[in-house]
Amino acid sequence: MALSQSPSPSATGSLVPGLIGLCEEAARAAGTLLSKATAAIRDSVSEGGKVSTEALEREQHAAHGLAWAATYVQSLKQMAAYAARMEEEGRFGGLEALITQIAASEYLGQIAGGIPMSQGEIIRPAALGLTQDDIASFTGAPAVSALLGGNSAPARAALAELIAKSEGAATFGDAGLEDIYDAMREEMRRFSESEIAPHAHGWHLANAYVPMEVIEKMSALGVFGLTIPEEHGGLGLGKESMCVVSEELSRGYIGVGSLGTRSEIAAELIGLSGTGAQKEKWLPGLASGEIIPTAVFTEPNVGSDLASMKTRAVRDGDIYRITGQKTWITHAARADLMTLMARTDGQEKGYKGLSMFLVEKPRGSDGDPFPGENIAGSEIEVLGYRGMKEYDVSFDGLIVPADALLGGEEGQGFKQLMKTFEGARIQTAARAIGVAQNALDLALRYAQERRQFGKALYAFPRVSDKIVMMAVEIMIARQLTYFAAREKDAGHRCDLEAGMAKLLSARVAWAAADNAVQIHGGNGFALEFPVSRVLCDARILSIFEGAAEIQANVIARRVLEG
Repeated sequence: MALSQSPSPSATGSLVPGLIGLCEEAARAAGTLLSKATAAIRDSVSEGGKVSTEALEREQHAAHGLAWAATYVQSLKQMAAYAARMEEEGRFGGLEALITQIAASEYLGQIAGGIPMSQGEIIRPAALGLTQDDIASFTGAPAVSALLGGNSAPARAALAELIAKSEGAATFGDAGLEDIYDAMREEMRRFSESEIAPHAHGWHLANAYVPMEVIEKMSALGVFGLTIPEEHGGLGLGKESMCVVSEELSRGYIGVGSLGTRSEIAAELIGLSGTGAQKEKWLPGLASGEIIPTAVFTEPNVGSDLASMKTRAVRDGDIYRITGQKTWITHAARADLMTLMARTDGQEKGYKGLSMFLVEKPRGSDGDPFPGENIAGSEIEVLGYRGMKEYDVSFDGLIVPADALLGGEEGQGFKQLMKTFEGARIQTAARAIGVAQNALDLALRYAQERRQFGKALYAFPRVSDKIVMMAVEIMIARQLTYFAAREKDAGHRCDLEAGMAKLLSARVAWAAADNAVQIHGGNGFALEFPVSRVLCDARILSIFEGAAEIQANVIARRVLEG
């Protein structure tokens, strides 16, 4: 369980009176400011009353900045909702209060002064079409004004003290979950600490697969069938459960956390778009972990531009022959099932000619990664995100039965994939949170054990401040991600919320890993220290499942179109 503590005298003196009400009012004020920015950007990117793709690209800095501003506003709303919910349940202790206060103060301050889209790109209010009067009105609002000073040195020192006392807790601050999810977290955490964390760095350094014995134990815990319906052998749980499980497994090692999500993405694709026979054939094996899937979408020189896909699937009687090249295919060699997208209509340009196939393949090994006919591949050596391995894969007339066409209808591949984007981005956000939490764990332990100039590193404010802000931003990312998951579980459209969760969580993971390395100093740069692996693993999170720039573009368009 998370360790929740009542405010100590030092913490009490650092808390802003009426915190929860102020957070709610400040979130509303930020929303008003966002509306002004949205109107200003909309004017600059619209033609004939509609958002222009060309204008949106021309104004990319401002448009993507708007996406980040919208993400910050939603983050403030979710932190305020979290605080109110926790207070009502009697779970809002000193740790939670200080995290909420510092979160609100920092994000309000960045909205007013500049939001980092990346380490070298800051979006300033003027670039969003906001005037000095707009900002003065915003910062002068009573709630905003009261909270802007909340990220003070005394507040950070008080939070640092509580974090130190919480070392070893499941989360730093109560995450606000129902008891069933807390119990699930504890089970996954015990598994991660005993079966994953002690071996993760060795697997990384050796560029070794996560052992099949670990996969079998994950299967026994129900990891692969978490969200698959019970009638197909799964547990029938929702995305919120998937977030908790993915987070804790990724906290041990992102390669293991990602193994579970491979099955979830494939199962969702089949569950939403497959025929009855396809569901019956594939879902039970995915749920049990007997079938290992891989997603085969990306192509060389295509990346996020799926509409330019060139791999062809040509119908020949009761089979298709697939020819083309794919790249960045995760866990390709050991996979039994490829969810493969190819162009079935060579005359149809763009997305309309794309179809999805469920392609069986024999499981390979390092010595013989692709033993089947008309398929070949080679490993892509990577900095991090190991344990499953990445491959370039080529097909030369690969024969696929016609009934492998997902849903039995050509030209639906992109639409079918789009249905899974919300879930994929939510679970990527959860993985990012796990990586960030791992960085925080390592940084805190090192800062408390390492002594310099006669005292622990943690005693130096620039060190403890880094850890404090890790804890704060991890909580923000958690609440945003859990919110997106709950929206998905409720059956609501949540592509906007899922995109925001993924965008922010990836940045939070990278910042946490980078600061953890900094706290380790030279040792952080040494391969023998696990934090070096965490840095490498964190870097991929703002690239896959929609690069940060693509994600910001999608969010911006949604915000602008209303």
